[in-house]
Amino acid sequence: MNDLPGIRELSLNGQRIASAAANLQALLLAQGFDLKSAMACAVNRRFVPRGEWPVRALQHGDRIDVVSPITGG
Repeated sequence: MNDLPGIRELSLNGQRIASAAANLQALLLAQGFDLKSAMACAVNRRFVPRGEWPVRALQHGDRIDVVSPITGG
């Protein structure tokens, strides 16, 4: 995708993206997620507790999945 230093190629909810975000929280903020909303995150199919988002480092090729509850009936 690119060869820029500090830029990681990631998969976010199935979409390939390039990001300079060093950790999960920075990525979520950069992608416009509201961190106060109800959601859960997994990196490489492993759940990451909310308290670990700021320290969960991202690596080139990581797969990030963000899920939110859906209400209704």
